[in-house]
Amino acid sequence: MTTTEAGATAPSEDDGRETVTYGYHHHKSEHVKRLRRIEGQIRGLQRMVDEDVYCIDILTQVSASTKALQSFALQLLEEHLRHCVADAAVKGGAEIDAKVEEATKAIGRLLRT
Repeated sequence: MTTTEAGATAPSEDDGRETVTYGYHHHKSEHVKRLRRIEGQIRGLQRMVDEDVYCIDILTQVSASTKALQSFALQLLEEHLRHCVADAAVKGGAEIDAKVEEATKAIGRLLRT
């Protein structure tokens, strides 16, 4: 089975197993590039510590890295709401309740960070 843009499954043409495609699928390469840039920022932090850079300069870079991750998380959350939650809303029933609860918990975790 193959999953549609909103996360639904459909038959796979190859070996009969289900594959899942989530709402972020259409922007996957952009997301990977963005995460690689964030990874570079984190490696830069390691380098700064290794090189005994001034504390405040390191904290400034920590703040930038944190903001980059938060921005990525918000974009991913938006895609989840537009695709996965919207698809569940169309289907109705218990699935929409589960997706809303799942998204609410994810938002709560983001707010605690």
